[in-house]
Amino acid sequence: MSKFVEWSNELSVGIEEIDAQHKVLVDLLNQMHEAIQQRHATQVTSSIIDQLGEYTRVHFAVEESLMRILHYPEYERHKEEHEQLIGQLSELRAKLDTGKSSVSFELAHFMKTWLTKHIMESDKQYTSHFLAQGIRPELSDDSSWTKRFWRSLQGS
Repeated sequence: MSKFVEWSNELSVGIEEIDAQHKVLVDLLNQMHEAIQQRHATQVTSSIIDQLGEYTRVHFAVEESLMRILHYPEYERHKEEHEQLIGQLSELRAKLDTGKSSVSFELAHFMKTWLTKHIMESDKQYTSHFLAQGIRPELSDDSSWTKRFWRSLQGS
Protein backbone atom coordinates (compact mmCIF):
# COMPACT_ATOMS: atom_id res chain seq x y z
CA MET A 1 0.00 0.00 0.00
CA SER A 2 1.38 3.41 -0.90
CA LYS A 3 1.85 6.10 1.68
CA PHE A 4 -0.28 9.21 1.89
CA VAL A 5 2.86 11.34 1.60
CA GLU A 6 5.94 9.75 0.04
CA TRP A 7 9.26 11.31 1.00
CA SER A 8 11.22 12.25 -2.10
CA ASN A 9 14.12 14.43 -3.15
CA GLU A 10 11.52 16.95 -4.25
CA LEU A 11 10.69 17.52 -0.56
CA SER A 12 14.33 17.71 0.53
CA VAL A 13 15.72 21.14 1.41
CA GLY A 14 19.24 19.75 1.21
CA ILE A 15 20.02 20.13 4.92
CA GLU A 16 19.83 16.72 6.62
CA GLU A 17 18.73 17.94 10.06
CA ILE A 18 15.82 19.92 8.60
CA ASP A 19 14.93 17.04 6.26
CA ALA A 20 14.95 14.65 9.26
CA GLN A 21 12.48 16.93 11.04
CA HIS A 22 10.28 17.14 7.95
CA LYS A 23 10.31 13.33 7.75
CA VAL A 24 8.87 13.15 11.29
CA LEU A 25 6.01 15.41 10.17
CA VAL A 26 5.47 13.24 7.06
CA ASP A 27 5.41 10.15 9.28
CA LEU A 28 2.72 11.70 11.50
CA LEU A 29 0.62 12.45 8.41
CA ASN A 30 1.04 8.88 7.20
CA GLN A 31 -0.05 7.60 10.63
CA MET A 32 -3.16 9.78 10.41
CA HIS A 33 -3.97 8.51 6.93
CA GLU A 34 -3.49 4.88 7.95
CA ALA A 35 -5.82 5.37 10.91
CA ILE A 36 -8.46 6.87 8.63
CA GLN A 37 -8.19 3.94 6.22
CA GLN A 38 -8.47 1.44 9.07
CA ARG A 39 -11.41 3.35 10.52
CA HIS A 40 -9.53 4.04 13.75
CA ALA A 41 -9.32 7.74 13.07
CA THR A 42 -11.46 8.83 16.02
CA GLN A 43 -9.25 7.03 18.51
CA VAL A 44 -5.99 8.42 17.15
CA THR A 45 -6.97 11.81 15.73
CA SER A 46 -6.73 13.57 19.07
CA SER A 47 -3.33 12.08 19.78
CA ILE A 48 -1.99 12.89 16.31
CA ILE A 49 -3.27 16.47 16.45
CA ASP A 50 -1.45 16.84 19.78
CA GLN A 51 1.72 15.30 18.35
CA LEU A 52 1.54 17.45 15.22
CA GLY A 53 1.10 20.53 17.38
CA GLU A 54 4.01 19.61 19.64
CA TYR A 55 6.38 18.59 16.88
CA THR A 56 5.59 21.54 14.63
CA ARG A 57 6.44 23.82 17.54
CA VAL A 58 9.78 22.00 18.03
CA HIS A 59 10.53 22.14 14.31
CA PHE A 60 9.46 25.75 13.91
CA ALA A 61 11.59 26.79 16.90
CA VAL A 62 14.63 25.18 15.26
CA GLU A 63 13.99 26.80 11.88
CA GLU A 64 13.20 30.22 13.35
CA SER A 65 16.25 30.13 15.62
CA LEU A 66 18.47 29.38 12.65
CA MET A 67 16.81 32.17 10.67
CA ARG A 68 17.44 34.70 13.44
CA ILE A 69 21.03 33.55 14.07
CA LEU A 70 21.83 33.56 10.35
CA HIS A 71 19.98 36.84 9.66
CA TYR A 72 17.62 35.30 7.12
CA PRO A 73 15.98 38.25 5.32
CA GLU A 74 12.58 36.53 4.98
CA TYR A 75 12.37 35.58 8.67
CA GLU A 76 9.24 37.60 9.50
CA ARG A 77 7.25 36.30 6.52
CA HIS A 78 8.30 32.71 7.23
CA LYS A 79 7.49 33.03 10.94
CA GLU A 80 4.03 34.33 10.01
CA GLU A 81 3.40 31.19 7.93
CA HIS A 82 4.35 29.09 10.95
CA GLU A 83 2.03 31.08 13.23
CA GLN A 84 -0.84 30.67 10.77
CA LEU A 85 -0.40 26.90 10.77
CA ILE A 86 -0.35 26.74 14.58
CA GLY A 87 -3.59 28.78 14.57
CA GLN A 88 -5.22 26.49 12.02
CA LEU A 89 -4.21 23.40 14.02
CA SER A 90 -5.75 25.01 17.11
CA GLU A 91 -8.99 25.60 15.18
CA LEU A 92 -9.08 21.99 14.03
CA ARG A 93 -8.37 20.87 17.60
CA ALA A 94 -11.28 23.01 18.87
CA LYS A 95 -13.53 21.53 16.18
CA LEU A 96 -12.57 18.03 17.28
CA ASP A 97 -13.15 18.90 20.96
CA THR A 98 -16.73 19.99 20.23
CA GLY A 99 -17.46 16.48 18.96
CA LYS A 100 -19.69 17.92 16.27
CA SER A 101 -17.66 16.53 13.41
CA SER A 102 -14.74 14.35 12.56
CA VAL A 103 -11.79 16.36 11.39
CA SER A 104 -9.49 13.44 10.58
CA PHE A 105 -9.90 13.60 6.81
CA GLU A 106 -9.90 17.40 6.84
CA LEU A 107 -6.77 17.50 8.99
CA ALA A 108 -4.89 14.94 6.92
CA HIS A 109 -5.55 16.70 3.62
CA PHE A 110 -4.97 20.16 5.04
CA MET A 111 -1.62 19.12 6.54
CA LYS A 112 -0.51 17.27 3.41
CA THR A 113 -1.22 20.30 1.25
CA TRP A 114 0.24 22.80 3.72
CA LEU A 115 3.39 20.81 4.48
CA THR A 116 4.34 19.92 0.92
CA LYS A 117 3.65 23.45 -0.33
CA HIS A 118 5.49 25.05 2.60
CA ILE A 119 8.57 22.84 2.20
CA MET A 120 8.74 23.15 -1.58
CA GLU A 121 8.03 26.89 -1.74
CA SER A 122 9.07 28.52 1.54
CA ASP A 123 11.60 26.23 3.19
CA LYS A 124 13.64 25.64 0.04
CA GLN A 125 14.13 29.41 -0.19
CA TYR A 126 16.29 29.50 2.95
CA THR A 127 18.62 26.66 1.93
CA SER A 128 21.08 28.71 -0.09
CA HIS A 129 21.17 31.41 2.61
CA PHE A 130 21.79 28.85 5.37
CA LEU A 131 24.53 27.10 3.38
CA ALA A 132 26.18 30.42 2.52
CA GLN A 133 26.23 31.25 6.24
CA GLY A 134 28.08 28.02 7.07
CA ILE A 135 25.36 25.52 7.92
CA ARG A 136 26.61 22.03 7.07
CA PRO A 137 24.19 20.11 4.85
CA GLU A 138 25.04 16.73 6.39
CA LEU A 139 24.53 15.46 9.92
CA SER A 140 27.65 15.03 12.03
CA ASP A 141 26.55 11.48 12.90
CA ASP A 142 23.93 9.14 11.51
CA SER A 143 21.08 10.28 13.74
CA SER A 144 19.20 13.55 13.95
CA TRP A 145 19.35 15.20 17.38
CA THR A 146 15.73 16.33 16.99
CA LYS A 147 14.64 12.76 16.19
CA ARG A 148 16.38 11.56 19.35
CA PHE A 149 14.75 14.41 21.32
CA TRP A 150 11.32 13.64 19.86
CA ARG A 151 11.65 9.93 20.67
CA SER A 152 12.60 10.82 24.25
CA LEU A 153 9.44 12.94 24.57
CA GLN A 154 7.37 10.01 23.31
CA GLY A 155 9.05 7.64 25.75
CA SER A 156 10.38 5.31 23.05
